[in-house]
Amino acid sequence: MGTVNNAIRDSVLFTTADSIINWSRSSALWPETFGIACCAIEMISAGCARYDLDRFGVVFRPSPRQSDVMIIAGTVTRKFAPVVRRLYDQMPEPRWVIAMGTCAISGGVYNTYAVVQGSETFVPVDVHVPGCPPRPEALMHGFLLLQEKIKRSRALAGTPLDRVIAS
Repeated sequence: MGTVNNAIRDSVLFTTADSIINWSRSSALWPETFGIACCAIEMISAGCARYDLDRFGVVFRPSPRQSDVMIIAGTVTRKFAPVVRRLYDQMPEPRWVIAMGTCAISGGVYNTYAVVQGSETFVPVDVHVPGCPPRPEALMHGFLLLQEKIKRSRALAGTPLDRVIAS
């Protein structure tokens, strides 16, 4: 009987639904291929063979409806900010935003009337990747930070299943 219990203990995994959902979400991040300025070149190179973001489950998608991560890579002008917001609104939930580069984070050196001074003024930003432009390794680190943030979140918060578990 002891060997049967040991065999069951070795082959059964106990976890929570939140852990499984967050693991799957963090292991398959699909950013939208959306580059605005200089940082887009570094974003593109991060997806190429030398850095290979695919090994982290990061696969670039051509449409906001297929994406769950938006990388704002570069300078956002006031005229272009509503377009970025519209693309963000078209993404399915849950969705995350990475602000890549100094211009996306704070407007950079362009302290003018035409440049938005930070992407957080029109979309919620989850991870900031500083630099001008940041290297592909920095973007990879940003994705790892985003994965950790997703793993710590509550996937079932506010759902009917969460209310059943809480009661």
